[in-house]
Amino acid sequence: MYLLVGLGNPGLQYSKNRHNVGYLIIDEIQREYGFPNYKEKFVGHISENKIKENKVFLLKPQTFMNDSGRSVIEASSFYKISVDNIIVIHDEIDLAPAKVQLKKGGGFAGHKGLQSIGNHVGKDFYRIRVGVGHPGEKDLVSGYVLSNFSKDDNQWVSKILKSVSEQIETAILGDENKFNQKMSDGFNTGVFGVTTKIEK
Repeated sequence: MYLLVGLGNPGLQYSKNRHNVGYLIIDEIQREYGFPNYKEKFVGHISENKIKENKVFLLKPQTFMNDSGRSVIEASSFYKISVDNIIVIHDEIDLAPAKVQLKKGGGFAGHKGLQSIGNHVGKDFYRIRVGVGHPGEKDLVSGYVLSNFSKDDNQWVSKILKSVSEQIETAILGDENKFNQKMSDGFNTGVFGVTTKIEK
């Protein structure tokens, strides 16, 4: 069994924020693979279905970002899902807009949602890091991630949602090289609609 976790903040006022890209991708996976409506459980919204032969749970913690780990530990403990089978989808300011990477473990780079999950289940979960770019100054980060995607961003955001959803089985299987190559191909060829490829 696998637990896919999309990070974000609950409430309509946050729904189009850069910080909520994890929620957006989870919702796209729900639609793409015919998951049923979410149920309120584990201090979150959760849905269950199969992707190919794998039983998969989609989870959107409703605790607000900084306490996401509470929802993740409740769900993973109840279903006895090991940390190796948890994939967290989140915004990443240290990647250029539309650049996406799958990695296992590592630090949290100041991301409070990841830190909270790490405090509850350990750091060795998989992460799908979705680049949203950096505002340039550390003091601007909070306001930046809690702001909506710009009109120009929306072109690549919609393509990223679809692309990550289409490749999610590769991520579930832990094939970092294949997943990252697919994402890199889309980024470098301009398929995602982004011409700037400068990373911080």
